[in-house]
Amino acid sequence: MNTVDAIKQRRAVKHYDPNHIMTETEIEELLSLAMLSPTAFNIQNWRFVIPKDKSLRQEIRKVSWDQAQVTDASLFVILCADLKSWEKEPTRYWHNAPEPIQEFMIPAIDQYYRNKDQVQRDEAMRSCGIVAQTLMLAGKEMGYDSCPMDGFDFDAVAKLINLPKDHVITMFVAIGKGTKKARPKPGRLSLNDVVITDRFV
Repeated sequence: MNTVDAIKQRRAVKHYDPNHIMTETEIEELLSLAMLSPTAFNIQNWRFVIPKDKSLRQEIRKVSWDQAQVTDASLFVILCADLKSWEKEPTRYWHNAPEPIQEFMIPAIDQYYRNKDQVQRDEAMRSCGIVAQTLMLAGKEMGYDSCPMDGFDFDAVAKLINLPKDHVITMFVAIGKGTKKARPKPGRLSLNDVVITDRFV
């Protein structure tokens, strides 16, 4: 499947075959593709929590409006972000770059993020939004359906997964073999509604 077809065919599917098991090779391939997603300053601040324990999945479902895809999807990803990734060994993000680029980028990372909590959080949301779409499109190309999710108690899930204090949960992505087609698209805005030329009037 090419990228255009994956974009057109991707839908938020809510019902999955709970008996389907993705192979470890498939999961590794999918997550490796997701990790090719761009991040500002190449800080790769996304973190993928993969709950495999069935009892944990049940507990997460309880605080997620009892949505079945939490337990029934073959792969359930809790997308988190490390808000402080920018200051944790930043040289590792540029170790393959020429030395002059390293000498420029490492201080620039610090200058951009230090003491700017809102910038750090905004970057986390941007990065995880991009990687979520990559996960879903790559999953579609591999023959899987998916569903992005934010209908859950963020604090409760954070406790269940022992989320570090310098991390945030951004969203869930459920991936698996859909058993029901998504409902028809309820309505899409036109290009004229969303494209602004030059500036707002």
